[in-house]
Amino acid sequence: MARTDNDTWDITESVGATALGVAAARAADTESDDPLIQDPFARVFLDAAGEGMWNWFAAPELPAEIVEAEPDLPLRMRSMRNYMASRTAFFDEFFLAATKAGARQAVILAAGLDSRAWRLAWPDGTTVYELDQPKVLEFKSSTLREHGAEPTAKLVNVAVDLRQDWPKALQEAGFDPSVPSVWSAEGLLPFLPAAAQDLLFERVTALSAPGSRIAVEAHGPGFNDPEVHARQREQMQRIRDLAAKLGEQRDIPDVQDLWYFEDRADVGDWLRDHGWEVSVVPAEELMASYRRPPADVEDSSPRSLFVSAQRL
Repeated sequence: MARTDNDTWDITESVGATALGVAAARAADTESDDPLIQDPFARVFLDAAGEGMWNWFAAPELPAEIVEAEPDLPLRMRSMRNYMASRTAFFDEFFLAATKAGARQAVILAAGLDSRAWRLAWPDGTTVYELDQPKVLEFKSSTLREHGAEPTAKLVNVAVDLRQDWPKALQEAGFDPSVPSVWSAEGLLPFLPAAAQDLLFERVTALSAPGSRIAVEAHGPGFNDPEVHARQREQMQRIRDLAAKLGEQRDIPDVQDLWYFEDRADVGDWLRDHGWEVSVVPAEELMASYRRPPADVEDSSPRSLFVSAQRL
């Protein structure tokens, strides 16, 4: 399903289904013998959504027919679970460090099935603003309410598409741009055109008082490599065809149909040029720091950079 202007989705469709894949990876790490993260709600979301290919990330074993046809797939999926666990730990630690340093407004852009507002030990007085499409936020909130979960901070849902005037919606929801805040853009940028990425950071900068912080999962060198994406697309289609033969009723979309492969500004450079002090860590280095290195197979982890910055 290709992207269109002002498209929307349910949690099992399009961009929503990718959030379930991330939740499955988080569930797999949480339930492993040596977990890096603790996300007890990831499994809750999967159970509520029902069966689908996204559950393969959280399954102890893949279907034998799939492994026979794609023998490298278990290693690739383990590597992706390690990537998602490392990514989650990075943003968890960033939020906690920023709020420990005094920030009391946290803004999660494109919150998806992120459950930080329910599982992190936020300092007293912290408000977490979650921005995403209405259907996504409603699924998450209703699922967790039915599970008996309570947020660990003051939670404010801001139901808005990030292609719309979200700064207005955020401020109408109570956000105060005159005091330091902490922001995250996790798993977001590939879903935005290049111009929308620039606009996103222009808006964040305009709303960020000195001392504010932001963490971003950004494109690294080679992220748009067409040969890599061609290999990944071919493998995904083979897996999709095999899954159909096995009777899978729900599909997980090919993210390449949902991403915008456009040349775009380097996030670290952009932030430096607009008054932020920046540090950058490549994905493989971040994973190694958490003792979750990528698998020794081709294209085993995204070509991403993890950017953290503070407003001067």
